[in-house]
Amino acid sequence: MKREYHFLAWGFGLLMIFIVVANATIRKETKPYIYNTVASAPNAQVVLIPGAAILINGGLSPIFTDRVNTAIQLYEAEKVSKILVSGDNSTVSHNEVNPVRKYLLAKGIPDEDIFLDHAGFDTYSTMYRARDVFGVASMIIATQSFHLPRAVFIARHLGMNAFGINADSGHILFKNYVRETLANEKAVLDLLVQRLPKYLGDKIPITGDGRNYP
Repeated sequence: MKREYHFLAWGFGLLMIFIVVANATIRKETKPYIYNTVASAPNAQVVLIPGAAILINGGLSPIFTDRVNTAIQLYEAEKVSKILVSGDNSTVSHNEVNPVRKYLLAKGIPDEDIFLDHAGFDTYSTMYRARDVFGVASMIIATQSFHLPRAVFIARHLGMNAFGINADSGHILFKNYVRETLANEKAVLDLLVQRLPKYLGDKIPITGDGRNYP
């Protein structure tokens, strides 16, 4: 029993070290690439909007709305020329991307500059598909402060010139930060094993016309 407890203690200790080191590394590496205002953000090919919750009535959750509004500001400031919306559309009843497209159109964003990624089931898949399916070389990720370090870390380690812009607007819960602490370790492991997304599929050049890819 003492030997088992000894191994458990060592295992728990190593796990804690891995969590602390992973979180510290991700934050340190990505800090220079994260911006708090549209004016200070660099130019890039595209602004990427990671998926978030959709309300029962089909509208965007507050966190999702903040991400989309930040992306619109970047587009209108001519920091980017395209908008890539990524999210989970794994079933007919669950679609995170089409409601964003409708919102963008209602705000006056040209249809040809809107691209949808229906298979962005998680942050890693979103970034991987941005590179391999949409051919993105540079991007600004519009999301909240709790999510930005991991998103930028994954994108840059996948070879893209990625930046992040803070979309915080008072709609963040403490649990978001707690969840992110554990998600960071998964991101490191995904990169180490070079996990493939569930779906890849045909190329959809981000330089093209979004109307050709509904």
